[in-house]
Formats: sequence, C-alpha cells, structure tokens
Amino acid sequence: MVSELRLYTETQYLTQAQSFQTVLAARGVTVAIEQIEQLNARFLRLHPDLALCIDAQGLWLCADGMKMQPDWIAELPRLKRASLKSEMLARACHLAEKPQLIDATAGLGHDALLMAHLGADVTLVERHPILFSLLEDALAQAMNHPQLAATASRIHLVHADSADYLQQQAQQQQPVDVVYLDPMFPQRDQHAQKKQAQVKKQMQLLHRLLPEDGEMDLGDGLLVLAQALAKRVVVKRPRLAVCLADQVPDHQWLGDACRFDAYFTAVE
Repeated sequence: MVSELRLYTETQYLTQAQSFQTVLAARGVTVAIEQIEQLNARFLRLHPDLALCIDAQGLWLCADGMKMQPDWIAELPRLKRASLKSEMLARACHLAEKPQLIDATAGLGHDALLMAHLGADVTLVERHPILFSLLEDALAQAMNHPQLAATASRIHLVHADSADYLQQQAQQQQPVDVVYLDPMFPQRDQHAQKKQAQVKKQMQLLHRLLPEDGEMDLGDGLLVLAQALAKRVVVKRPRLAVCLADQVPDHQWLGDACRFDAYFTAVE
C-alpha cells in the first residue's frame, strides 16, 4: 500500500493541506506538503509521479499529467436524468423499496450517490486510506451543496476492509436488504472483448493507486460473504465478463457496456 505521498498546494490552501496531512497520518499515510506557485496542467505534466494536490475543488489524486477526484457535484446532470424506471441499477437493486444497502466496493462512489439519490440508505465501505479520504472530502462537499445535501445525508462512509466488515455485520446478525459489488476489473481479463477500449483517465489513476498484483480488490471473496448478509446481492460486471467467483446469477440485467448480476438469498 502507498504509505508516502507528496501533497502539492498553493499558499492559499495550505491550511486545508495541513488538515489532510493530519488525517492521513492517522490512517498510516505520511504526506509531505510542498507549496508551489501555481497548480496547473503544465506543473502536473512536469511532475508525473503519483501524488496528492489540493485546490478550490478539494483534494485530488494526480499522476502522469492527470488529476482525479470523486467530484460528486459533477454527477448532478446524471442524477437529474435518473429515475427508478430509467436506471438499470435501480431495477437490479430494487431501489423502489428504499433498501438498506451496503456498497462494499466503493470506488469513486458514483453508483452509491445515484442509489442514495433514488432513495436507498447506503453504507459505503472503502479500505484504502487515500481513496477513503477522497470520498470523505467528496461527501463533505456534497453535504454543503444545496442540490446534494439530502442525497448525501443517506450515505454513510466506513473505513474498513469490506470482507472484514461484511463478516462483522453477519456475526452481529445485522442483515441488510442489498449488498452491491462493483469490483475493479483487471485489464488482463478483458480478453473477452475483441477490442479493449482505453481505460478512462480516472481508472488509470486508480490502477496506479491500486495495482492489480497487490491492492486491487477483485471481489472474488466478497460474493459468499455478501450472500450470508443480504437478501439480494447485485454485482456489476462488464457485459462480456465471466461471472464473479464463477457463480451463475439468479437474474441478469443486460446493458450495452455492462450488466448487473443478481443473487437472491434466504437471509431474513
């Protein structure tokens, strides 16, 4: 796991940078603050190593001339278009019932944001301290945004390993309606597609932070744990990908680029 990073900041954001430095130190990540004159595209190109940066939009992960953050505010157009009927995710997760839902593979939290917008009460679980801190900043910004505050109030962040968290909830007999899994999909397994599309910039940076041979959680061990806890487990997969843990789902919703595999259980 990445345990040391630089954090680039302009002088006016130094106080926020120091706050993030303290928070990340408590989570096992040493952050070296470097004040710079101007954080712009040229600076990022000249400093390609994986790092953090902060500006008026909050905390970012940056590398190779790119920067990435969850940026939930940018999801507003998608949320405004979304409905229980139009979103395949809503049908798969039965969001019309306003379920108690655990998103055990948080990523950038965009699906969690959509599910909360459509009525679910979402617990978002992320183990990586840097990604968790990015999500925490996104949630704080959303809570202060007039168009996102109500949705954000239905999202609860948990800094934990998903497998440990699911096991703990099951042991404490605290079942939920839905567990949602969207594990990162390793590029090496996309051979089922005739032509592999270029990974989005955001995903490129996540692959830098979570390498496939180390910290990337492919989710294989989560399905059984989720089935012991939830009435319904929904797994998002690329349309042509193999089933998670080679388990055939009880039902599928198919889209052009992805699909949702649902597993129904007898959990009460």
